[in-house]
Amino acid sequence: MPKGVPTTVPDDGLTTRERRNRPLIMVHTGPGKGKSTAAFGLAMRGWNQGFSIGVFQFVKSAKWRIGEQTVLERLGELHEETGEGGPVTWHKMGSGWSWSRKAGTDEDHAADAAEGWQEIKRALAEERHDLYVLDEFTYPMKWGWVDVDDVVSTLVNRPGRQHVVITGRHADPRLVEAANLVTEMGQVKHPMEVGQKGQRGIEW
Repeated sequence: MPKGVPTTVPDDGLTTRERRNRPLIMVHTGPGKGKSTAAFGLAMRGWNQGFSIGVFQFVKSAKWRIGEQTVLERLGELHEETGEGGPVTWHKMGSGWSWSRKAGTDEDHAADAAEGWQEIKRALAEERHDLYVLDEFTYPMKWGWVDVDDVVSTLVNRPGRQHVVITGRHADPRLVEAANLVTEMGQVKHPMEVGQKGQRGIEW
């Protein structure tokens, strides 16, 4: 696609503007590093355009704070203070679900994941956000905590103009088929292969 020009123009009856502004389902999958990093970079780009950003972070502990969370939450505060950019909400599975009254334990991850998905469904129905980052959401689907067919049906039939990006390895083929954009991160080399642990500013 040189200079951003599509390789084909479908005969779908849409104008160039209508086709250009259709909401996307995006999937970042594969064994390589960078899936979440790319999704959070996309969130920052959307924030700059005034998008309302909703982050739902699955699998990771609610007690573990990553660097992107600090940046995006500060951008949300900047929006509240100055009107610049857009609002940001960030939720983590378990005690991090802000609508949950749980005491903050790590019990029953499957129930936590199902609860998070139900909240995402409510948010989509209400058109709360312009961009949803469902970080590591492929895993609850792979482990059977969340029904893949329900996810696909909900995303395909979501109202309005809401973009969704999902990250994680082993994306289900049904999700891949439904998505508009799929990127597979391939791993060629990784420092952990030679015994180097994750480091500050690179992994978090």
